[in-house]
Amino acid sequence: MMIMLCFLFLNSAVLSVVMIAELILCRLHRSFEPNPHPVVLLGGVIAWVEGRLNTGSYGARRTKGAVAWTGLVGGCTLLGVAALWLLPLWAYGLLFGLASAVLLAFSTLAQFVGRVGSGLEQGLGPGQEAVSHIVGRDPAALDEAGVARAAIESLAENFSDGVTAPLFWGLIGGLPGLLAYKAVNTLDSMWGYRSERYEAFGKAAARLDDVANWVPARLTGALVCLVAGGGWRAMVKGAPKHRSPNAGWPEAAFAAALDIALAGPRKYDTGWSTDLPVGSGRRSLTSGDIARALRLYFRSGLMMTGLICALCLILWVAR
Repeated sequence: MMIMLCFLFLNSAVLSVVMIAELILCRLHRSFEPNPHPVVLLGGVIAWVEGRLNTGSYGARRTKGAVAWTGLVGGCTLLGVAALWLLPLWAYGLLFGLASAVLLAFSTLAQFVGRVGSGLEQGLGPGQEAVSHIVGRDPAALDEAGVARAAIESLAENFSDGVTAPLFWGLIGGLPGLLAYKAVNTLDSMWGYRSERYEAFGKAAARLDDVANWVPARLTGALVCLVAGGGWRAMVKGAPKHRSPNAGWPEAAFAAALDIALAGPRKYDTGWSTDLPVGSGRRSLTSGDIARALRLYFRSGLMMTGLICALCLILWVAR
């Protein structure tokens, strides 16, 4: 029990420091992005594996996709376990902190979404160009309201996938948990498509990413409602309308908190979606709504950091 408490205390202490640094960077409109980024390197390995294994019948590709997923996620997890067991505690803590600073996307996400708002203020064209870097839909098919909705939807969904989920798995699993989650999420982003190429091979990647994000997505939605001071019923009502079992929760929470409507029909490279709107507020959004969403995002990050710091203090006393 004492070992587990010490482990959780170390995790919460490291992540508290990292989140405080992320909040500061966010206020300074800066972010920490190494070049090349580790996720880009991992993506190269994932693409190489897929190119060599994604062949054969539907059943064979589905099996090989599951085996490849297990090997890649297991390999990333083992790297974290090796660091935990082989490095001195101070070195492990430092490595965990550096990895968290790189893999947590709090300040980076704010920068990218902020650029969409700044672009929209200059005109529709700059807004479409900026939003093309963070969403997969056709930017040319978006009007001003569509660009703003896309940016806020991306902010809400990636708040869960890029911030809450890495923090959640890092808190309970340390560096092994953080690396495992980033592998799961990256695999889903590359293989988790319902297309002829990936439907079978990426089945495991898509389903297991849903499992990994089930709790973080709902925690994100709850945190946003807590910060906004309401919107719980609207979140619970709106979340199931989303095609994703997880993304609907943070999106519905943002929609309720800002009194706007998100999602709805959207144009992708594969055609138009038939998604239902999430939220019952305004759909004619502007760059001002992006700014409001970013302020809500920052306040939510501030409360999240406070909760992690409080947990760290409780674990310190429990030791």
